Amino acid sequence: MLEDAKFNKNKAPAELVDNGRTWSTNFKVKGTTYAASLLWQPLRSLEDPYTEITEAAHNVLEGADLFCIKRGKSPQFGLCISTQGYNRKMPVAALSVLRGLPETSSFLAVFKVDGGWWYICVRNDVILSDGDMLFVNEDDAKAQFTSMLAVPDWGLKIAPKEWNVEDTRQVDLPSLLKGSSAVYLEKVHALRGTKLLITLALAGIISIWLISSLVSLVFKAKTPKPIVAPVALKTVDKAPLPPEPKPWESLENPVQFLSYCFKAIQDVVSIPTPGWRIGGITCSAEGLVTSWQMEMGRLAWIDKALENSGVVFSNRSISPSGREVMASVPIEQIGTFNSPPQYNGVDLVNMINDLFQGLQLSISLNSQTWTSPQGNVYKSVRFSLSSKYDPHEWVDIFTKFSGLTISVIKYDSNSNTWYYEGAIYVL
Repeated sequence: MLEDAKFNKNKAPAELVDNGRTWSTNFKVKGTTYAASLLWQPLRSLEDPYTEITEAAHNVLEGADLFCIKRGKSPQFGLCISTQGYNRKMPVAALSVLRGLPETSSFLAVFKVDGGWWYICVRNDVILSDGDMLFVNEDDAKAQFTSMLAVPDWGLKIAPKEWNVEDTRQVDLPSLLKGSSAVYLEKVHALRGTKLLITLALAGIISIWLISSLVSLVFKAKTPKPIVAPVALKTVDKAPLPPEPKPWESLENPVQFLSYCFKAIQDVVSIPTPGWRIGGITCSAEGLVTSWQMEMGRLAWIDKALENSGVVFSNRSISPSGREVMASVPIEQIGTFNSPPQYNGVDLVNMINDLFQGLQLSISLNSQTWTSPQGNVYKSVRFSLSSKYDPHEWVDIFTKFSGLTISVIKYDSNSNTWYYEGAIYVL
């Protein structure tokens, strides 16, 4: 049972935890402060990137006011919020490391730095959306790193030497950063390019108009006209907005989510694939995604195994090398229900910590807020945990909390480890 589980709790010093967050925003190397934990998004147009960036600052990461651009064959931009510890002109750690490893298109790394353990994950020249994170807790960094090890074909795997992870090597981060040019954070709403030229032109026109008006006022003054009192404008009351649905009024049923993902994961794990090894498995409400890596044999073997498995795939693709097959599997549609929160943030965090201390398990918690289109602020507590116990074992515990939603379940068949991530709304 869960009470028998034992976990290591190698945590960073308390001063590294910023306002209860399990991640930090910057670290120092040789006296230079680098920005980390940016949110990375694909960039569709390098000709006019600022429109995309401004839209993302409003709709993807609310409050974002700083950004940087990653150029190359897979353009991206990173967003962050200055009040969380970022500054304009701060060099971006992820882009400096990318420039320090120009010949490596896919790498997975954790560096021990003064701010904690910096995790970076780049796949085919793309920084994953959660692939730039400065963890303050070593266990969190190690769990994230281990979960991605199941994905095949990493050109380079870097980890602290003391972790003793097979097929990884330790790389000196200062040397890596020293030989690369820096990219710095910029303000999202700064004037630049065409907008700057238009602004300057308008300023010139207004200046000329003001000067000409002043000349006319001094030299061509006319007898003032009688003052006519303005008529007050009638105001029309706007119709009130309809009541906004609260996010917990249509939450996905966590019991169904656990059950459907567990069944889909069981189905793909049970497929016999001679000569091919299954990698990491990720399940969300959109479905399951996994891959197989060839150890021996031929492509026809895995193709026949998947065709005869009885599993329905929504998509299958083969890597250019012919040694990796990626596939996705749909899951049943998850129902929704109304599950209003019962506790405030402090009480909920204390209750969860006490519960997991009794179970002798580790769980990562951090608070977050979301502002709706009508300006209503909703609070929740995000959680993530790794365990040897499958989803059926967690149903009774997860359903103790009203307002709960599970966003993703991952499974590593090599280590038989499950990873759960979700949130619980609070009052």
